[in-house]
Amino acid sequence: MTDTAAQKTVSFGYDTVTPDEKVDRVKGVFRSVASKYDLMNDLMSGGVHRLWKHDTMNRLNPQPGERHLDVAGGTGELARGFLKRADAAGKRRGDARQATAIVCDINDAMLDAGRARSDNEQWGDRLDWVCADGSSLPYPDRSFDAVTVSFGIRNFADRIAGLKEFRRVLKPGGRLAILEFSHMTAPLLQQAYDTYSFNIIPPMGALVAGDRESYQYLIESIRRFPDQDTFKAEIEDAGFAKVSVTNFSGGIAALHFGWAV
Repeated sequence: MTDTAAQKTVSFGYDTVTPDEKVDRVKGVFRSVASKYDLMNDLMSGGVHRLWKHDTMNRLNPQPGERHLDVAGGTGELARGFLKRADAAGKRRGDARQATAIVCDINDAMLDAGRARSDNEQWGDRLDWVCADGSSLPYPDRSFDAVTVSFGIRNFADRIAGLKEFRRVLKPGGRLAILEFSHMTAPLLQQAYDTYSFNIIPPMGALVAGDRESYQYLIESIRRFPDQDTFKAEIEDAGFAKVSVTNFSGGIAALHFGWAV
């Protein structure tokens, strides 16, 4: 290991750690919260995260026969949504080709929680589950029509490497959709949101999931994530074109959408 590599650090919430340590600690966070992950998302957002994901799928516009990779896909909500939308589009047009989706996550406990859902049965082998690091994907170049990340990119130890991997595995003309917590568009709203986040969500995590510290990290990681314009520039630097930003709920979350060229 070079001196430069040895000295590299990244953020883990408000802490500064090595990339390897962040990977290990993020795994620990999601192993701890996996069984209550979907429930906590509903409670923390009042269910609004489902509307954000619905709008993300509208923008992604899944089509029959497409291959979808949901990176940091957790329990597979976006992957199931992709297959459902693609089948509906095929039915409208009389196109019998079947889309496929892969949920790729570095955390085995999250994948186990996703696999256990009864609504996976209808998809059979069209929905697959793979434990892998999103910054080093085990797929050939130009393998997918669409790549999504939902509330997971901020947990990467190397976000830039991840973006480059997304570009590598996408076919020319493929779509990238990254839905992530972001920064409020008005300072007063940000202050109110910070008050809610830091005072309500960690105690809620302790009550519902039995884990205050993991939800403290999740809130801190949101604050450390770059603003919309900075992240947009990172996506463009990774090789994506026509990158757009759509703010949801005043910037609580933002959809970054781009095209592989």
